[in-house]
Amino acid sequence: MIEGPETLRALMAEIGPRWALDLPGHSQRVKDAYAPLLASAPKNGVAVARNLAYGTHARQVLDIFRPSGARHAPVVAFVHGGAFVRGDKCTSAELYDNVLHWFARQGFVGVNIEYRLAPEAPYPGGARDVAQAMAWLHAQVADYGGDPSRMMLIGHSAGGTHVANYAFDPDLQPGGCHARAVVLVSARLQADQSPENPNAPGVRAYFGDDVSLYAERSPMRLAGLSDIPAFIVIAEFENPLLDVYGLEFAHRLADARRRAPRFLQMRGHNHMSVMAHFNSGEEALGREIMDFFSSLPV
Repeated sequence: MIEGPETLRALMAEIGPRWALDLPGHSQRVKDAYAPLLASAPKNGVAVARNLAYGTHARQVLDIFRPSGARHAPVVAFVHGGAFVRGDKCTSAELYDNVLHWFARQGFVGVNIEYRLAPEAPYPGGARDVAQAMAWLHAQVADYGGDPSRMMLIGHSAGGTHVANYAFDPDLQPGGCHARAVVLVSARLQADQSPENPNAPGVRAYFGDDVSLYAERSPMRLAGLSDIPAFIVIAEFENPLLDVYGLEFAHRLADARRRAPRFLQMRGHNHMSVMAHFNSGEEALGREIMDFFSSLPV
């Protein structure tokens, strides 16, 4: 039996208070719960071009989701997470295609970006791959019906780190920033080796052994360096400290810009379901992101 979105929301709320006690187990439970619904979700009218190379490494590839008849369509590019040392653009048969299928069904050209992992590609390798992918898209996405002047970046978890470092650090933007706006979902915006951080080994693999460098390498310090529109999203039930860092980053943006950025806590959701629910029939976050994008100056 395929569970509906209401039943899944109830399940996520039931897991919620215990989320951080077993991140791998609860994450897999979320993936398994959403899999049947996502497998049966509508995908018609969307053509998918797989594993287009934007670089020479095997992981420097991306998938493009083109809605039928797309021409000069806005573009949503997504960067997955994985604690810096794991993860794939297709972490299962449905994740994270579900995110791009949903946006393509709304008339966007969707892009699913893969990148190199630590320790092979330590800081700032992930951000440099995002920059390279965005430069490739700026040159090529029109061939797939997209408008290179209207590209938005969404990053989840470690992918949110890479998106934020790219979008806010001018030194990581050869040729300029090609994103009109960013959405940082459950992003790691501060590197740490806190005992509370279950993914501390992954942070160390990416940011290095010298903890004294973490502050200057983390997105947190960059809040005042760019005026790019940003939407900060956290789940109610997060990996430890990611919600705290999201709030702090939003505060730093507000302090630097003298007005609050767009911010949302997804009630009832956890670190995985906040992305797994796309294309499941639950549309609250997707609609919020579309509203954010449509509110940007032309």
